[in-house]
Amino acid sequence: MSAAGPGGRLPMGALLALAAAAFVTILTEALPAGLLAGMAQGLGVTESWIGQTVTVYAAGALAAALPLTAASQGLRRRPLLLAALAGFALANAVTALSASFALTMAARFLAGMSAGLVWALLAGYAARMVPEAQRGRAIAVAMAGTPLALSLGVPAGTFLGTLAGWRLCFGAMSLLALAIMLWVRLGLPDFAGQAAERRPPLRQVFVRPGLRPVLAAVLGYVLAHNILYTYVAPVLAEAGLARRTDAVLLLFGLASLAGIWIVGLLIDRHLRALTLASIALFGLAALILGLWHGAAPAVVPAVAIWGLAFGGAATLFQTALSRVAGEAADLAQSMLVTAWNAAIAGGGILGGLLLDRAGPAAFAPAILLLLGAALAAVSMAGRSGFPRSAAPCPGAGRGLDGAGS
Repeated sequence: MSAAGPGGRLPMGALLALAAAAFVTILTEALPAGLLAGMAQGLGVTESWIGQTVTVYAAGALAAALPLTAASQGLRRRPLLLAALAGFALANAVTALSASFALTMAARFLAGMSAGLVWALLAGYAARMVPEAQRGRAIAVAMAGTPLALSLGVPAGTFLGTLAGWRLCFGAMSLLALAIMLWVRLGLPDFAGQAAERRPPLRQVFVRPGLRPVLAAVLGYVLAHNILYTYVAPVLAEAGLARRTDAVLLLFGLASLAGIWIVGLLIDRHLRALTLASIALFGLAALILGLWHGAAPAVVPAVAIWGLAFGGAATLFQTALSRVAGEAADLAQSMLVTAWNAAIAGGGILGGLLLDRAGPAAFAPAILLLLGAALAAVSMAGRSGFPRSAAPCPGAGRGLDGAGS
């Protein structure tokens, strides 16, 4: 079944509901990056320890994505998405009220588990609402919540945290999750889960040609991104921009919006070229930061280039995986979520170690090494995963609608 509108138009209302779910997911994950100092003071720990709230969020997604997705393959999609959003409402409310670092970390782990389920659902959900030829664009719209969260949500949260305190930010996030639940319930079509006889084993999905190169590229790229994003505040402070963190994050997010707009226009024909360009642009930004760290005139454009590169990254990787996975799209997406959040957790840990031992100047060499590995993975996946031909991979799109609705 497809929910596409007449004349082949995208079902924008439903896709934007998915984008809103992505928005709250990313904003919950990234908000501590703009509130490090306030949260550290409020909970009586160092900024490096507050950075680990991002790590434990990722650990929750890492622990939950595969088992929850595998266990819930037979369940209807909309109630499952609503349950995940309810997890965000609860976790953010607890974070807003908590006076204990341990309780805050437990709430962040719960939020991460909800994120693991949301990310495993989004791409397949968007793909099932449109014809095969529009699936890249549909996923791009559903993923638009990511740069919106980074461009508007995190800077707004940072500004609000400065004015009214970080707890109010997380309280507002809880209310936002409840509002999005209502939108999803009223505006999103429901789909059945996958019939038992159509559920391939996990190992069978993992060995599909092209799937492992996509996961390897995700690991390298996202680990590089999260080393920088989790600890962007110290990078900006070194350049004398500590009081402009919200403005610089806004620039990053606006550039990300431009990136996802470009990807949405071109992805169905130029997946490979766009992915290589994204990695190359991020590498250029890291090189500028490495050569001129501490210099605001260099750091600001580097952040804009980085945002442009990152904006469509989630869409690129999820589209590549959905083309490879076919009828196992949700299960394959849960593998991507696992890899993505392993990289987030690794970025929090590795970035914290680099910051404590060598300072922000150590970030650029590590990022360039990781991006080199991602570039190699994409370059070697010319037959499947990131094919040189614009045609979808064999099996792409089969079975996404096969479970009925």
